[in-house]
Amino acid sequence: MSIYDELGVRPVINANATLTKLGGSVMPPEVIAAMEEAARFHVDLEELHDRVGERLAALTGNEAAMVATGAAAGIVLAIAACVSGGDRELARHLPHTEALDKNEVIMFTSHRNGYDFAVRQTGVKVIEIGSETHTDPAELEAAFSPRTAAFVWFQGYFTGKGDLPIERVLAACRARGVPVIVDGAAQLPPVENLWRFTQLGADCAIFSGGKDLRGPQTTGLVVGRRGLIQAMRKLSSPNHGIGRPMKVGKEEMVGLLAAVKRYIAMDHEERRERDERVVAHWCATFSALPGVRAVRSFPNEAGQPLPRCEVFIDPHQTGITRDALIAQLWDGDPRISVSASDDADGILLNPMTLTDEEVRSVTERIVNLLHRGI
Repeated sequence: MSIYDELGVRPVINANATLTKLGGSVMPPEVIAAMEEAARFHVDLEELHDRVGERLAALTGNEAAMVATGAAAGIVLAIAACVSGGDRELARHLPHTEALDKNEVIMFTSHRNGYDFAVRQTGVKVIEIGSETHTDPAELEAAFSPRTAAFVWFQGYFTGKGDLPIERVLAACRARGVPVIVDGAAQLPPVENLWRFTQLGADCAIFSGGKDLRGPQTTGLVVGRRGLIQAMRKLSSPNHGIGRPMKVGKEEMVGLLAAVKRYIAMDHEERRERDERVVAHWCATFSALPGVRAVRSFPNEAGQPLPRCEVFIDPHQTGITRDALIAQLWDGDPRISVSASDDADGILLNPMTLTDEEVRSVTERIVNLLHRGI
């Protein structure tokens, strides 16, 4: 009996995405083994932070790196470091920033999203620029003030829709000595993003450790300029202050290092080709069914350069609605999670987290349900 059987929790076949609510990803054996080994010993946590950070920086071609408790925690620490300069006495004011010299952060209106709470919880004032569809360059220039602590760039599906090019933002910030923080939580793949943003000039870039990296879900990878990473470390656990609740264990540090090593060494082109084959198979299989049309969708929901399969269902021919199909996939055995598409009759299937066996299970279940109807 598995631990999930004992708890009465049903495992999920994830044909949806690397979603936190579904546990992100499944850790590979080498990550689990590294965490298990790390759990056997006591260590000096600051020393481990140093050594793991050095290895992560070398692997990703960055000046410095550190492990945080998820990408959102990385954002909190990065903003806190920009506001305080890593000065622990100044940082003790957070989230009350009124008395601090720098307490404003600039963001595009089109980049506002649920994850920007990680910025706001530090107590800074958010200066929004532009609209959902357009930003004039003059708005960027006018947003800076002596109180500007940082510019936060959210990379994702909304990027490029109402903002300015990141190169223009970086140039404007560089001219004023304003740090740029890139939230790239779900922006792996491509693997090059681990160094692309910082090579462009960003002061740090932050990634989820538990999505495509397949490290512990409670981790985030921060890479970037040494001075900023050092300031973040001063405010991080085991030190007291705003970062104390964001405690990274020795197991998570070592686990993320193992995950990054694996990810750098992966054959990413073979992985992409494999996902393309799966999507092509789905398109052919489901399109052969009466009342069903399946097409390749690209990029995926996070803007990653990987394909998905969008399946359109005519309920009059199939005898089942889109929502009923999603519900039956979730309620059935095995439990399968898929995403509803923007189209009222469509679902989206993502192969990126699936094993070959799980691909077969998803295919068979959907074919059976579409044949049988409600």
